Amino acid sequence: MANRIAKWNSVAGLLAAGALWLGGWLVNPTALAQGNPSSAKPQTLTGVLSDTMCGTKSMGANPKKCVTDCVKDMGMKYALVVGDKVYTLEGKEAEIGKLAGGKIKVTGTVQGTTVKVTSVAAGS
Repeated sequence: MANRIAKWNSVAGLLAAGALWLGGWLVNPTALAQGNPSSAKPQTLTGVLSDTMCGTKSMGANPKKCVTDCVKDMGMKYALVVGDKVYTLEGKEAEIGKLAGGKIKVTGTVQGTTVKVTSVAAGS
């Protein structure tokens, strides 16, 4: 009998936790917007163009060559370093590649640590 009660108490606890978690999503519209890419607004970020392997680390004496080699030869993705944050860039790779290793300005939809790029330009 005691086992049965303990089992039902743990099931009830899980259900209550799930309901609270779901309720948090329903009450917080920002969380819903972040999960839905179609409702995210474009942002413009300025930083240094790197790759997903180097990120904030030094890119050596020739940053352009380092980034280009990592992306082409090692299968890494372009990344934007803004302060301590590293954003993976998706889209417009040909345009981004021309600016490798330099400061750039990227406009796109930010989803966590990924930016869906809609435009890119040299930064100042």
